[in-house]
Amino acid sequence: MLLRRSFFAIFLSLSLIAIVGTAVQCRAQFSEPGGSALSIPESDRLQPAALAKLLNGYDAEKPLVLQVGSRLMFEQAHIPGSAYAGAGSQAAGLQMLESKVASAKKNKLIVIYCGCCPWTRCPNVAPAYKRLRELGYTNVKALYIANNFGDDWVGKGFPAAQGE
Repeated sequence: MLLRRSFFAIFLSLSLIAIVGTAVQCRAQFSEPGGSALSIPESDRLQPAALAKLLNGYDAEKPLVLQVGSRLMFEQAHIPGSAYAGAGSQAAGLQMLESKVASAKKNKLIVIYCGCCPWTRCPNVAPAYKRLRELGYTNVKALYIANNFGDDWVGKGFPAAQGE
């Protein structure tokens, strides 16, 4: 009986190690290409109300606002004046992003956003942020969308546009 309990304890320990190892590996795979949105410094995260205020300001130069999520989501609802810049999680999307900012000054305020899913799971915003920083843009902010674009922008009464 004691031998059976020892075997069971070892089996449970090995199973737990395998499960934890798999979870760590999956997390690493998720965060490898561009990283998690959590990797974006808090100082470079912009709250929705702050962006709305910037966009409504009459004195300030408007930021370049780029949606780096899915095209379908952009067509359904986006921030007025923003441009679709490709999915940040895909090589083609990062190339499109590069072309959208090519004529911008390196110190231009660039705000990127996605909103496809909760911030902690967004696959698009961190790779886009990282690429812009690699290109030498020094004033890049990521719109902090905690849950999704519908809840955290549209649902809060901020303006939204549809279509291209």
